[in-house]
Amino acid sequence: MTGPKLNEMSFVAGERSGTKATAKYVRTSASKARVVLDLIRGLDVKSADEVLQFTDRHVAQNVRKVLASAVANAVNNDEQDAEELYVIACFADEGPTLRRFRPRARGRASRILKRSCHITVIVARMSDERIEILTARQERAGGGGGGRGRPQSSSASRRARVERSRAKSADTEEASTDEAATDESAAEETTDEVATDAEIIETDAEQTSDEATDAEHAVEADDEPATGEDNS
Repeated sequence: MTGPKLNEMSFVAGERSGTKATAKYVRTSASKARVVLDLIRGLDVKSADEVLQFTDRHVAQNVRKVLASAVANAVNNDEQDAEELYVIACFADEGPTLRRFRPRARGRASRILKRSCHITVIVARMSDERIEILTARQERAGGGGGGRGRPQSSSASRRARVERSRAKSADTEEASTDEAATDESAAEETTDEVATDAEIIETDAEQTSDEATDAEHAVEADDEPATGEDNS
């Protein structure tokens, strides 16, 4: 059976050229692989890797490996920048089918077809206009770019989320410290006010007791002459 070899990295389709990678004899049907390939056709490699990462179909894992291999071929062999690549073409060809049989009733047998396919992903450099659009979009979103080689789908965003979380935690701790300091100063002011009120109450009590003592002395002074007159 003839087919593209793994060392044939360059691909020409009409006037467009790109770098490809192929996974042969993948144990799934071509129709199932084409459903996943339709999701990433025309996307930049970062978006395509994110789509494949969160796709439930099992063949998405194989397609993701082929995409990473194509990006690595473009970076290492054609000296391309991984951030400027997109999926220019992707397709799945039918591979050999393994025929098995299952025994059934009355000596009959039912046929089991175990299909395989060849998955090919081709990446190429985006146009300058599209690169500018993606760069502006990333700047507005506050995200950076990944590195070379395999597309960094979620590491950059994960780092950004961790940094934002740490900054938020630091702000929360500072706010808590400020609140604690404010509460302490408020408590000190409350203590001072209570002490001042206690002093005022004690002073008023002393004045009240002094006034009561003076009143008692005055009453005694008034009572003494009256007592003397009665004795005489």
